Amino acid sequence: MNRWLLFFLLVLTGARLFLGGRMELSPDEAYYYQWSQRLDWAYYSKGPGMALAIRAGTALLGSTEMGVRLLSPFLALGTSLCIFGLARRLYGESVAMWAVLMINFTPIFNAGALLMTIDALSIFFWATALWAFWLALERSPKFSGYWPLAGLCMGLGFLSKYTNAMELLSVVLVLGLTAQYRREFARPGFWVMLGVFLLGVIPPVVWNAHHDWITVEHLRNRGGLDSGPAFHPEELLAFVGLHFGVYSPLIFAGILWALWRGCREEWEDFRCKFLALFGLPLLVMYCVLSIKKSGEANWTAPAFVSLGILAVAFWHEGARRSLGARRFAVAALGLGLAVSLLLVDVDAVRRLGIDWPYKYDPSGRLRGWETAAIAVDDLRHKMEKETGRPIFLIANKYQTASSLSFYLPEKRMDGPGHPPVYIPESQAIENQYSFWGRYDEMTEPPEIARAMLPKVEDATKREALETALKELDASASAKPDAEKMAELRRGLIRAMLEIDPTLPMEEYASEDWGISLFQGRDALFISDRPDRPPTAIKKGFEKVELVAAWQEERRGLPLRLIWVFACHKYQSLPL
Repeated sequence: MNRWLLFFLLVLTGARLFLGGRMELSPDEAYYYQWSQRLDWAYYSKGPGMALAIRAGTALLGSTEMGVRLLSPFLALGTSLCIFGLARRLYGESVAMWAVLMINFTPIFNAGALLMTIDALSIFFWATALWAFWLALERSPKFSGYWPLAGLCMGLGFLSKYTNAMELLSVVLVLGLTAQYRREFARPGFWVMLGVFLLGVIPPVVWNAHHDWITVEHLRNRGGLDSGPAFHPEELLAFVGLHFGVYSPLIFAGILWALWRGCREEWEDFRCKFLALFGLPLLVMYCVLSIKKSGEANWTAPAFVSLGILAVAFWHEGARRSLGARRFAVAALGLGLAVSLLLVDVDAVRRLGIDWPYKYDPSGRLRGWETAAIAVDDLRHKMEKETGRPIFLIANKYQTASSLSFYLPEKRMDGPGHPPVYIPESQAIENQYSFWGRYDEMTEPPEIARAMLPKVEDATKREALETALKELDASASAKPDAEKMAELRRGLIRAMLEIDPTLPMEEYASEDWGISLFQGRDALFISDRPDRPPTAIKKGFEKVELVAAWQEERRGLPLRLIWVFACHKYQSLPL
């Protein structure tokens, strides 16, 4: 690799690390951070890749912005190196160098290199699998370690984002549409690769099997497949238009031109076919889905690893022959760099005297959450001092709950696995909060008693509680009659009430074995929307009243409105 290019990438990685530690987390990053604090085989919408990546970063640098984002700049560096390695083998070092520069001048890639998003992991593993697969083909028909490596990278990509499974379809298309490589289906390499990939499928399948396949339902809903067919060409236009924005208009136009040329004029060149087939399936799938309902531009991001190399190869060739092509390429890179720099510091526009409203500024989502969380925490302490009772927090949606949870000075958890801030109770499962501790859940007394034990200082009361727990546990295996079991339950409740008389339970209400620890408690409901509290809040508490409202501002411009409602005496909603 050119030493100046390597120096550029190392400096760029350092700059991204520095900048990532100076910006607040986006709501999605804060949400994934909550995942990382509760590791699992999979999550509502994705596999465990993101949670593990953030857990690794925060283990090294603590629960800070830089800790959450630690791996993102290094993943971008790794992606750049993979693109260089593959492009050099296909088209030479000059094309490889420009391919690396182009992707690092692309706004959406720069955003993913700064923030800890799903795409950082997805693109990295897509690129590594792509490169490993090419190296495996170079050594065909001999078997090489690049086959299982490609499968491993695809599997890890799948654990990060399920879209990465589409790369396996690209592999099948490349082999099936190329006479020279069709025999790979009869050789061990392909099947070893497939077997290693399928290992990565196991954790999400196991998790979903225990959670009613909720991820499948989520993906159907996200893709608009949960309703009948529809044809909305304006949705497709909106989807394509988003790409011109996030990839930079000229870069995206250049990629589309290269894809058209590669499919129309250069298809017999295996390099073109190879690169095009690792982008087309993903593009076609999401374009078809977007005819019904527009998707997000980042969904197709992995496709532009190979399509970016293809575009640079064609424009590099054209630039040697045509002044117009050279000017277009320079303009495309220059505009991409300008937009990327603007995204890093949108306030540069405001320093020039242009009042760019934050509601039109994507970086506005990363601003103001720390001050909002501090204000909410101060308000909670003030009200607790007035009432003498602890208050729990509820936010209007998971993004608000996650951002407040990360920045709260005092992160209280009301039970094992509970988040610091809840979302409104609901029977509908719409995000990962439905699988964590909830304020509307019923808890069995033995579980509460075990959590109480380490905190009991009075030796006599602790011994009584331990004895009651042991007797109840021992009787469970002996299967005593109902009267005996009821007496043992009452004994445990008596021991618990001796320690904490404020527990919402009664000695002779043993039929209602499950209790709500939040019954009768007060809460604060925090919203960043002007709507009134939802029905679940209004009906779940005896009284709900607005107690505070303020506007977050930055550089004299409105950033976000925050409303806080006091919710008095929680009462469980009937099912």
